[in-house]
Amino acid sequence: MEELSRENGTAKEGSSAPLLNLEGREGSGRRRGTATWAQTLGNIIVSIVGTGVLGLPYAFRVAGWLTGSIGVAITGLATFYCMLLLLECRDKIEEEEAESESESENHHTYGDLGGKAFGPTGQYLTELLILVAQAGGSVAYLVFIGQNLSSVFSSPPSLFIFALLLPLEIVLSFIRSLSSLAPFSIFADACNVLAMAIVIKEDLQFFDHSFSRNAFNGLWGLPFVGGMAVFCFEGFCMTLALEASMAERKKFRWVLAQAFLAITVTYVFFGTFGYLAYGDETKDIITLNLPNNWSSAAVKVGLCIALTFTFPIMMHPIHEIVEAKVQSNPFFQNICRNWHGAEYVGMQISRFFAVGLLSLVASFIPGFGSFISFVGSTVCALLSFVLPAMFHLTFLGSSIGLFRKAVDYCILLIGLVFATYGTYSVIVGHSNK
Repeated sequence: MEELSRENGTAKEGSSAPLLNLEGREGSGRRRGTATWAQTLGNIIVSIVGTGVLGLPYAFRVAGWLTGSIGVAITGLATFYCMLLLLECRDKIEEEEAESESESENHHTYGDLGGKAFGPTGQYLTELLILVAQAGGSVAYLVFIGQNLSSVFSSPPSLFIFALLLPLEIVLSFIRSLSSLAPFSIFADACNVLAMAIVIKEDLQFFDHSFSRNAFNGLWGLPFVGGMAVFCFEGFCMTLALEASMAERKKFRWVLAQAFLAITVTYVFFGTFGYLAYGDETKDIITLNLPNNWSSAAVKVGLCIALTFTFPIMMHPIHEIVEAKVQSNPFFQNICRNWHGAEYVGMQISRFFAVGLLSLVASFIPGFGSFISFVGSTVCALLSFVLPAMFHLTFLGSSIGLFRKAVDYCILLIGLVFATYGTYSVIVGHSNK
């Protein structure tokens, strides 16, 4: 995750802000990154891979294992390409700034691109989408924790959300330093890897139906698995910060390609193995299919503890955006002039209400899989496909060839159709259950 006091991107579940380190300066006022290719590769994986992967087997159940595999592969390729579009847009802006000899910042954020492409309204809408996507990821954390604890202790998920998570998360929200939360984020990533390994181990024990299960459940399942996959690949607004953090920025595209290839292959195998192991019994969080023994319970509780302490990192960009709006309010500024401690109290109250509101939303979410597919099909699809294509056409439309223009327009159109139909299929599919 970016150092979010400035880079308010949608950091993926379990991402770790302090891993990004920008030091030194290189020409035209730009700061030079210090991360090696190996560190950058790790940062990319940390930023993208999260608990969403645990819902992939359920998506493969809905779509079929072959349809799911194709959907994940296409989504990974499209997301990678659109990340490259963002980098091209940023490079174009830096070239123009260098030619005009204007002062350049360390690097431009996703919201900055929206502002430079479409003015203040573009930046506002871009940051609003980032805020909603980040809120969706935060709610998914709470739903995941509540449902897993419910499976271990046989109590309603809402009980854990309100009685346990809400008070603890309110206290943790008062911690403003991301570096203080970094060890918990790393612990969460380790738990994710451990959970995936144990799930695959359990899958192999039930893997006795080979590929006889449904490979294709109809085209209607493709938008569902696509929405799930978009959510799983969603570390999109990290792209510019990750590239800027690298010492040899020219190698970033190659490192990004390596990361996406590894992640995509892992997602395909994990989703396929999970579905072929449990078939129609595959649940929307694959850990809920694990047997009721001490090792499975330890994995679930470990994941929940880790995600509990990384939830504040997911909430950080939300707090930053909300606090910035509160501080710019004339009425609040007038209160601060008359009361010295008003600003601190106001910021804490805003964090209290933000955490409380998302906890309330999480208590009404009926299913983890349907919810993250919905988030992926809507705001994440707009952030991952529609906006990058629009930015690319705006900044470089006059200098690129006809083929690349056609590709951009195809991505733009398909992204809009996918967001519309994906949302419709999730809503209709849930109402028909």
